[in-house]
Amino acid sequence: MTASPSRGSYKPGRIREQSRELILQAAEVEFARHGFQGSTMQRIAEAAQVPKANIHYYFTNKLGLYGAVLENTLNLWDTVFNELSSNDDPADVLSRYIDAKMEFSRTHPTASRLFAKEMISGAPHLSAYLQEDYQLWFKQRMSVFDSWIKQGKMDAIEPAHVIFMIWSSTQYYADFEPQILIATQTDTLTEAAFQEAAASIKHIILKGCGIRT
Repeated sequence: MTASPSRGSYKPGRIREQSRELILQAAEVEFARHGFQGSTMQRIAEAAQVPKANIHYYFTNKLGLYGAVLENTLNLWDTVFNELSSNDDPADVLSRYIDAKMEFSRTHPTASRLFAKEMISGAPHLSAYLQEDYQLWFKQRMSVFDSWIKQGKMDAIEPAHVIFMIWSSTQYYADFEPQILIATQTDTLTEAAFQEAAASIKHIILKGCGIRT
């Protein structure tokens, strides 16, 4: 007997991963709309169309789920920057990073705004994650920038400020979209608009850092 071609796509592990992803997506919307205090696990379960008990299978409590949503946002943002070395071309790396961050702002604006709210509030629920592990990650990125500077691949600019500028400029298009729409007298930010913005940011950052493309 020949097995169905689609049979392998329904493995228990994959189903659990899909369920977890649905919960994270529903929680992201719920937390962005009602804040941490006003959100409920019951509404998240209803939005994800899963039993409430399923949420507790993956996450101990509401705080654990909230932290997972914020951590997931950070991980998606920083994927391009995770593998970085002094041998890389900074023009290529920074261009890809800016493109990735802009695409995230276009496709996941709710996640970006939720993260911004948490930061503005003093990161009360994410402070633990932003301690040793994240500080080490950030320090390692800056050390690569320093090596690029020593090799003459970019100007002697404080690496931290370069990273901060990339974060603020790319996330602005999600966090402050209403202001952009009012200023530009447009109804929505199209994919082409995000690509144009990314091109401008790359030009400004690379040229400002003395990086030749």
